[in-house]
Amino acid sequence: MADTGFRVALRPGWWLTQGGADHDGVPLQEALALLSAIDAVGHIAGACRACGLSYRHGWGILRRFETVFGTPLLITRRRQGTELSPFAQRLLWANRRIEARLMPMLDSLASELQEDLEKLLPESGPHLRLHASHGFAVEALMQHIGGGAANLELRYRTATEALASLDSGECDLAGFQVPQGDFEADMLRYYAQWLDAEEHLLVHLAVRNTGLFVMAGNPKGIRGVADLARQDVRFVNRQIGSSTRQLVELMLRRLDIAVAQVNGYENSEFTHMAVAAHIASGMADAGIGVETAAHRFGLDFIPLARERYFFAIRKPALEQPAMQALLAIMRGADYKGYVGQLVGYDASETGRIQTPREAFGPEKL
Repeated sequence: MADTGFRVALRPGWWLTQGGADHDGVPLQEALALLSAIDAVGHIAGACRACGLSYRHGWGILRRFETVFGTPLLITRRRQGTELSPFAQRLLWANRRIEARLMPMLDSLASELQEDLEKLLPESGPHLRLHASHGFAVEALMQHIGGGAANLELRYRTATEALASLDSGECDLAGFQVPQGDFEADMLRYYAQWLDAEEHLLVHLAVRNTGLFVMAGNPKGIRGVADLARQDVRFVNRQIGSSTRQLVELMLRRLDIAVAQVNGYENSEFTHMAVAAHIASGMADAGIGVETAAHRFGLDFIPLARERYFFAIRKPALEQPAMQALLAIMRGADYKGYVGQLVGYDASETGRIQTPREAFGPEKL
């Protein structure tokens, strides 16, 4: 597909209205960006520079929204810099949770819109359809493609949804992950209804660390999955159908712990970042996801498993020019270098092609 020269992007936004007004309201994004910068640098002057605002304009934004909310947004102490008020901290964490929840959905919708528009343009050609659970390596792949012969239409789906889509011909690549070690065979039995050792090939994306997220310093003294059964531990799960949730269930079953014993088992988030934001904002004590997300939110991480993430494809698809172009990007130094620097990721085999039996052994499929 020819490079169109444009990329569609969608972003969440906040608007405030007063008195039941039915107009669009006042956008809060500039204030949120400024509060985030103040939180990072510890003073208003540096935050204004980071946001490209004059000091006077920055103060004007803050004073305006302090009036709207009726409460201070900053606490300034002589010789100690500036910090966010408890209200502003809650506001910022709410924004982070919203972005973590919505960005994958918006990215998926943007990809769909991009594809719809490109179909109306001259020189529109074949494209690849990727269905995969949200992850940092998948997100990075979309950023590294940037149009051209390997253009991808992305839909974020759970691993089971993605494999079912490949089975029904609704996508060309299906992302799924399998834990190494004790739970590999159990997970493969779960996928077996969609994964055919004779029809499919596997493209290795990355190996990543998956484990429990807990608050910095681990105040609840959580050491592993067994602690999720404690009544004083609030858990946040991944959504139904996700392989991460399936892994938690397998681990609990191994310990003879019923899911009903886990406080918050039915509370779920769609992404690793949303789980991390949930815990960092104090809404839960533990969650599960990849180490990168814990690192980005300043959480402690308790390793549980190493997972291999694959794209399943049908054998004939390997010969398509678009697939070969995609593999060239995945094997390139830029992409492998980026994935390799993600905390908890290993990109040493990125782009490797295997049969399912080569990847897992003939006895497991």
